[in-house]
Amino acid sequence: MSPTTPQPPQAPSPGRRALPEAPFLVAARGGRPARTPVWFMRQAGRSLPEYRALREGVPMLDSCFDPEMLAEITLQPVRRHGVDAAILYSDIVVPLKAAGVDIDIVPGTGPVVEKPVRDLAAVKALPELAAEQVSPVADGVRLLVERLGQTPLIGFAGAPFTLASYLIEGGPSRNHEHTKALMHSEPALWHELAGRLADIALTFLRAQLDAGVDAVQLFDSWAGALSERDYREFVLPHSAKVFDGVAAYGVPRIHFGVGTGELLVAMRDAGADVVGVDWRIPLDEAVRRLGGRAVVQGNLDPALLHASWPVLEAEVRRIVEEGRAADGHIFNLGHGVLPGVDPDVLTRVAGLVHEL
Repeated sequence: MSPTTPQPPQAPSPGRRALPEAPFLVAARGGRPARTPVWFMRQAGRSLPEYRALREGVPMLDSCFDPEMLAEITLQPVRRHGVDAAILYSDIVVPLKAAGVDIDIVPGTGPVVEKPVRDLAAVKALPELAAEQVSPVADGVRLLVERLGQTPLIGFAGAPFTLASYLIEGGPSRNHEHTKALMHSEPALWHELAGRLADIALTFLRAQLDAGVDAVQLFDSWAGALSERDYREFVLPHSAKVFDGVAAYGVPRIHFGVGTGELLVAMRDAGADVVGVDWRIPLDEAVRRLGGRAVVQGNLDPALLHASWPVLEAEVRRIVEEGRAADGHIFNLGHGVLPGVDPDVLTRVAGLVHEL
């Protein structure tokens, strides 16, 4: 089936919940739900006082391997905001950490790798991920499936390019200079690394799917740093491997990156059913670029959650209206919730989207 064609309704695979009326899943499959569904990237996390209280004194990655804690954190924004989907509380580096990579999340910085991966020996030394190494995450998913009722649960993983960038750069990077240099000067080494990371991402997603998630999102946060030519040559084959590897589960597959307005068609071609759009282009323009047929997710600028309500309300209304150009529209931010956002504003936005 072409990724431009909305998915027909499918019976859930054995062990998966049947949620035929869930607005998020209806829209993700190109249908017209009873209301425009809304959820927020990074909805579970630092913007919520209940999250900060629960995680006090607990390192980020430790919380991601505690089934009860990750389940509770995932549920917090669903209770508070009334969103149409929960997204698993985790991090894109969780499968790397589980596999044995020396990586940690440093407060105020992000993922930091003790020894950057920049040569063949380092690539060969990367461990593989076994499903049992992320069994605490799967256990958390099972708890959530029991507790979420009719609210779908989104699982996720980091895409090979973004994971590779962290490993090569040693941490977050503005220019990705080491990554791009390796990609172009040693393409065989690049493809070996990206292929290994695709396998890790795929194992992580399959563990979540086997435990019962209702959709998956592949985050390629840094793909916007690439030209379309480079994306298609160096990145698309590996992201496609991940998407193809979960296709048999029959759940919606979402692809998202930041600054990827020029890559939307290529990212859909990797196998996405839903294309995430950041705030830099309007949704109706995104649909036009995608050939006039698409399911899209987005795309409120997260910074505008700090604006006055009249400004924010006008933006929400505009985005919902522009989203009507798509076969299906899931309202979201163009990136994640910022830490200092008033959670009451998110609740109000969700309520407004549901009214429109």
